[in-house]
Amino acid sequence: MNDDDLDDGARTARDLAALASNVLASAGQSDLIWGHVSVRDPHGRGAWLKAAGWGLEEVTGDRVVLVDGDGGVRWGSGNRHIEFPIHTCLLDARPDIGCVVHTHAAASTAFAALGRPLRPISHEGALFSPPDVARFTGTSALIRTTELGDRLAAELGGRNALLLPGHGVVVVGADVPSAVMSAILLDRACRLQLDVEAAGGPAVWTPDDEALEKRAMCWPPRQLEAGWRYLVRRVAAGVDGTA
Repeated sequence: MNDDDLDDGARTARDLAALASNVLASAGQSDLIWGHVSVRDPHGRGAWLKAAGWGLEEVTGDRVVLVDGDGGVRWGSGNRHIEFPIHTCLLDARPDIGCVVHTHAAASTAFAALGRPLRPISHEGALFSPPDVARFTGTSALIRTTELGDRLAAELGGRNALLLPGHGVVVVGADVPSAVMSAILLDRACRLQLDVEAAGGPAVWTPDDEALEKRAMCWPPRQLEAGWRYLVRRVAAGVDGTA
């Protein structure tokens, strides 16, 4: 399959995977050449996944590959990431999601090591708690098998984010804007709680019922879309750094 063989839907999915990678990099989630994002193939052939060997900021449409559930590369000349099961297994388990993000975001990874609940001490935190954000403790090594990918999906359940202590994070969304924004907001929520705990707290946080109200009020799809569009403008303007 070459570029001429892609229909509009597949080309859009491929290009969104590249743009999502660039946005995550602009928001400070790069880790050299590691970390990856995928978009569901509209024809059910697998995941359009950032190719291995490139930094998030370097990804273009021709640096994205279409990977099936067995790890076969069905489009593209690049190598796939060894952790492709993170993407294919979650997409198989959750028909409601269209995008999967896996990064080694610093604050989220540091917070995961504490083993403490993520409290809704900010608007960002209310997107993930209550209930507490999921954690996968089956291994801190690479998720390189479908068995591990399936266990990851089971631990995530119906939630939007999963901390991998000693490793990183997995964040999902119905579409690219919601998944990418959620990954960025999770890191901000974790950073804020790390700062508060370093100061001796938190002593207070939003009650669960109010946190759920804030989630609906602050983070409806249109707000996540608006945040995404802002970050896309930053990428277009060549702005780097933490959003």
